[in-house]
Amino acid sequence: MKILNKIIATLVLLPALALAGEGYPLDHAPDRANNMAALQNGAKLFVNYCLNCHSAASMRYSRLKDIGLTDDQIRNNLLLAGDKVGELMTTHLSVKDAKAWFGAAPPDLSVIARSKSSELGSGPDWLYTYLRSYYKDDSRPTGWNNMVFPNVGMPHVLWELQGVKSAEFEEVEEEDHTKKLEFKKFNTVTPGKLTAAEYDSEVADLVAYLTWMGEPQQSTRKRLGVWVLIWLSLLSVLAWRLNASYWKEVK
Repeated sequence: MKILNKIIATLVLLPALALAGEGYPLDHAPDRANNMAALQNGAKLFVNYCLNCHSAASMRYSRLKDIGLTDDQIRNNLLLAGDKVGELMTTHLSVKDAKAWFGAAPPDLSVIARSKSSELGSGPDWLYTYLRSYYKDDSRPTGWNNMVFPNVGMPHVLWELQGVKSAEFEEVEEEDHTKKLEFKKFNTVTPGKLTAAEYDSEVADLVAYLTWMGEPQQSTRKRLGVWVLIWLSLLSVLAWRLNASYWKEVK
């Protein structure tokens, strides 16, 4: 029931998240669904940067063997203190502390990519753009804001990798003579540990892992689906010829 409740809570938040980023253009996320090295790196990023606050209560560490990791690799590189390979990927952050720090408990990320796809039609693209669109905003409680999700409550956990950016806005006048601020560009305040291209690649790996985690059997499902369609096509041809042969003898 706890897992189900977390999934429902994530789905409930999605319409608000979808509306929050409306109007900001989404960048296309690189397709790395079948790149095992990218998925493994994404799993490492998820554990190191996301699992501190978010959980993935529908996923077990042992399932990471499906992307080529061994029990020893999982145990030595990805497990948090006290966790075991067969356990669920849960966070040690208490709900009470999460509400005190962020105003609300961070949602479970088990099916975040699939849920975004249902709401926006492009879950990976939304996540990929979101994680690359943070900027410094001292008016916010966390000191951060986001172009895809304005007034986001989550701080920029990857800022050490990307660096600190500011957003430049320009005041424009609408046809009805009202004025609004229009985003122009990002400016680098402090460079990060990675170049822009390296950071984009790391985010692409993380998004690929989040997408895989939402449906680990996606590749198998698609592969079997192709064979099922081929088999059904052959049956259709046989049925068509059998029908023609049967009616040929009927006068």
